[in-house]
Amino acid sequence: MSVVIRLMRAGAKKRPFFRMVAADSRRQRDGRFLEILGHYNPLSQPYELVVHKDRVVSWISKGAQPSEQAASLLRSLGIPLQPAPVVKPAAPDAGAGLPKPAARPKPKLEAKAAKRTTARKVSARKVEKKAARKTAKKATKKA
Repeated sequence: MSVVIRLMRAGAKKRPFFRMVAADSRRQRDGRFLEILGHYNPLSQPYELVVHKDRVVSWISKGAQPSEQAASLLRSLGIPLQPAPVVKPAAPDAGAGLPKPAARPKPKLEAKAAKRTTARKVSARKVEKKAARKTAKKATKKA
């Protein structure tokens, strides 16, 4: 599921009012949403923009993409649109001076065999049906 931060239109005819929402990208503009993040009233002078900054930052850190208009409004508030990069602490390297050997890619068959270390479990019903098919096949060959 791809999440977007978009403006959802509300208000009467010729009197627009927008809610800033986190929604599934496949949903309609005014359809179901996951969470209301704020609202925007373009008619008031100056325009009214209320955003729950912590919730917006939380959704962006989870991978939500703001729409063009939502991104423009968020930029005006100084909210970062890219998730903060996670910095991993550098581990002490045992072989700092030695080059690492190149990893050999596994062929597909080896990868599948490595995944399936145990035999697949088959239900008793399937085992019975398979045995019945075998006996039926042997009976038709003999006849």
